[in-house]
Amino acid sequence: MEYIRLGHSGLQVSKLCLGTMNMGTPDWKPWIFDESKSEPIVKHALDAGVNFIDLADFYSAGVGEEVVCRILKRLVRREDVVITTKVGYGTRPGINASGHSRKHILDGIDASLKRMGMDYVDLYMLHFYDVNTPVEEVMGAMNDIVRAGKARYIGVSTMLTGQLAKILMACERNGWVKPINMQLQLNCAYREEEREMIPFCRDQGLGVSVFSPLARGLLTGDANSTRNQTDFFTQQMYADEASFEIARSVQRVAQRRGVSNAQIAQAWVLQHSGVDCMLVGADTTAQFDSALAALDTRLDDEEIFELERNYTPCDVINDYTAGKRILRVARPMREAFALTEAVA
Repeated sequence: MEYIRLGHSGLQVSKLCLGTMNMGTPDWKPWIFDESKSEPIVKHALDAGVNFIDLADFYSAGVGEEVVCRILKRLVRREDVVITTKVGYGTRPGINASGHSRKHILDGIDASLKRMGMDYVDLYMLHFYDVNTPVEEVMGAMNDIVRAGKARYIGVSTMLTGQLAKILMACERNGWVKPINMQLQLNCAYREEEREMIPFCRDQGLGVSVFSPLARGLLTGDANSTRNQTDFFTQQMYADEASFEIARSVQRVAQRRGVSNAQIAQAWVLQHSGVDCMLVGADTTAQFDSALAALDTRLDDEEIFELERNYTPCDVINDYTAGKRILRVARPMREAFALTEAVA
């Protein structure tokens, strides 16, 4: 396992982070694993050297935090892992039960810690940017959580670059703790964060952790998986022909190498100069092993061109652009892969 320092902090985390959205209760979504099915995956990740665990209060409406942290307590010492959870979407109905008001943030950290059975979380993250709450209110509450010892660090996720800039300016003006990590979506089929967000994070000293390296399963080549058949967001985000062509390119490179599609898609993310660590949401230990193999997979120039040639700009994927995807057109295949296709 490789380890990096997260942003301008002394916190060292594994380059692979265990994503846990698929752990909790299938009562929430049909593709979620219960505790007994989740434990072997968590153990396998820990045995491989993973020390970075990603949670959110939203996952399984809070049950995810309970399930994963019970498993962790059986397998590892608390001080040996870096645990992240997120606040924003909430776990129940109610006008103050979501968003980033001071009330909800302070209620949220206490509720998360109670479910987790822990005194603190290592990294407490905003799940999105709340346009309805003043940024000073949001970041003042996050600063108070760190000062109270309930979180060691803070982070952010899934927002526009200008919104992150507002957060950093508010922290600078008031002498508050700043985020050390940006968690964003990046994969061969979605690269809009390369334009502004990743360079800005590099300039400002934030670590970059990436979720959905397989484009919610599209890049695995398994279009008939339970998740791909039941996850509405997969269709909403990756239903254009350019995305399908990118998936086919991933398969071409994988077949040429004799490895899984997932390993190639994950290798592209891990080889990206703007990425510090990659979240891995695995349904089996074998799926997690593809991410481990990707750590040592170096793609050559021809392979990278094949993976990237179909990509064209699209609208940003976030909470405010749902249903507004731009249709895209691929570039022609280069000779190295065109010859392979002709023979096949």
